[in-house]
Amino acid sequence: MRLREIFNIRTAAALLVICTITLMANTLFAQEVQDSTVSSTTAAIDTAAKSALSELSPSNVPLISTAVDTVARYKNMQPLEVTKDYSEAYRSGSYYLMMFFLLCIFIAIIGKILKVYEISREMQGQKSKIDSRRINGVLLGIALIVGIYGVYWSYSVQGPMSMHESASVHGLDIDYMFNITLILTTIVFILTHIALFGFSFKYRGSENRKAYFYPHNNSLERIWTIIPAIVLTVLVLLGFFTWRGITNVSPEDQKKAINIEITGEQFKWSLRYAGADNQIGTRNYKLTTPTNGLGIDFKDQKSWDDKLVSEIVIPVNKPVRFTIGSKDVLHSFYLPDFRVQMNAVPGMPTYFQFTPRLTTAEVRVERNNPEYNYVLLCAKICGAGHYNMQAKVTVVSEAEYATWLAKQALYYNDDVKKELQMVNKKSADENNKIALNTNTIIK
Repeated sequence: MRLREIFNIRTAAALLVICTITLMANTLFAQEVQDSTVSSTTAAIDTAAKSALSELSPSNVPLISTAVDTVARYKNMQPLEVTKDYSEAYRSGSYYLMMFFLLCIFIAIIGKILKVYEISREMQGQKSKIDSRRINGVLLGIALIVGIYGVYWSYSVQGPMSMHESASVHGLDIDYMFNITLILTTIVFILTHIALFGFSFKYRGSENRKAYFYPHNNSLERIWTIIPAIVLTVLVLLGFFTWRGITNVSPEDQKKAINIEITGEQFKWSLRYAGADNQIGTRNYKLTTPTNGLGIDFKDQKSWDDKLVSEIVIPVNKPVRFTIGSKDVLHSFYLPDFRVQMNAVPGMPTYFQFTPRLTTAEVRVERNNPEYNYVLLCAKICGAGHYNMQAKVTVVSEAEYATWLAKQALYYNDDVKKELQMVNKKSADENNKIALNTNTIIK
């Protein structure tokens, strides 16, 4: 068995040699391709220059001086020295994968060399000076310390970068639930890793003691089964009641909210605000035309005062109710600063109501960023332009909101009215034709 372990080093060395030869071959091949390309370019330019000179100086006409300096003319056509840029190669994942693979092979070779050293000393009747079990124990202890510091660093540095105060009222409840979950899981994470790495260090292998066989303990089984079950039950119930309080809005509160309809399509959002009646008109996909892109049924008088806008503007401390839909594929209505996310499903409207609590001006001061804006995103990978499904969201005072809304144009504009008149006229003509044909048949 020892001889097999010794000769296993040949396999690792062979792999290292193969990888090195492969890298060298790729480099040489690239250099040959580059040289051949330059040579081909040079030959082509020389041929073109000779052809041009032959045209300028035919064999049956004596060569005379002209105003065309052919040397200067073709001087700039000579191939320039090409400097190959390999910076992109160092950014590719295959390069770092190869480096990691070579590093693993290098570590394996070092380990085999140390193993050969230990076996050779045992064959000579000497004890090895290297205690690998102690080294592994110390490394695990160092890994524990570094890992705990990494947790502290991620919470103290990355935490403030990724988590900010919620801009909505219900978002405070979601943040509270998130923080409770984070605290509990962090405590469990740290304690279990202290136990894992601490036991690995304390009970590392030793020739002076024998491992104790400890197969089962009913008390421990009860502890690590009952306590996690209770904690998880509390977290699930907390999440259930929090989400229920957010999504189950009473009819009275729904009437108090500003109604906004948002429709997702590849790859943009279409926004429609309710008018003075605070009611959004009905839609029918069969009515979709180039002018009426949302398929709004204008026979419904509630749609006559609806307004089409290009950005979301909502008042602070005022409930807002979004009716969410989709024209093509599954999208997701996502406002990260407001802790809002709801799927946009084709053919099935969904709803989300919330109350903003911080204006855009206030959040800019809080985050010390005068150019910060709330943003609407799509949280579903809906196609190639998914990344571009964004819309600006602005939270203002009620007075500013009323001023802004008064300036927005009606969706039921002159173009839509003309199109409806043409459709109605065409429908009337068709009905008249049907009536005439019917009368002719009866006679």
